[in-house]
Amino acid sequence: MKTFMLEPRMLTMGGVFYPTGYVFAMFPNLEDADKVGTALQGAGFHSDDIMLLKPEAILDQVSPTVSAIAGPMPSVGSEAATVRQYTQLARQGHCALLVHAASEGSTQRLMEVVHTVPFSMAEKYHFLAMERLH
Repeated sequence: MKTFMLEPRMLTMGGVFYPTGYVFAMFPNLEDADKVGTALQGAGFHSDDIMLLKPEAILDQVSPTVSAIAGPMPSVGSEAATVRQYTQLARQGHCALLVHAASEGSTQRLMEVVHTVPFSMAEKYHFLAMERLH
């Protein structure tokens, strides 16, 4: 598992956080995020494909990506609203894992592991759509 670092490929053309092919899963505490990250490696995910985001990383790197579209009007897509949800949870101390899971099978395996602990929310970023995972 590696520490998160925002990369240009994780952004829309407008600069909003949108890591296509990844699942962004949030957890109420660091212990559960660490537990899931370790378990994912045992479930066949490569450690380089699992990134841990502590609340500070979400607030410092992910949250500012919505500032490019900030204003009185809502954005056309849901990506900005989703980042705002991440921000709200991070302010409450929630952590996240960003995991590369390009296929449906890898997403299912990932969510089986995520369901072993309480989680706040999980989103799968597809090419032109976001999927709320339960």
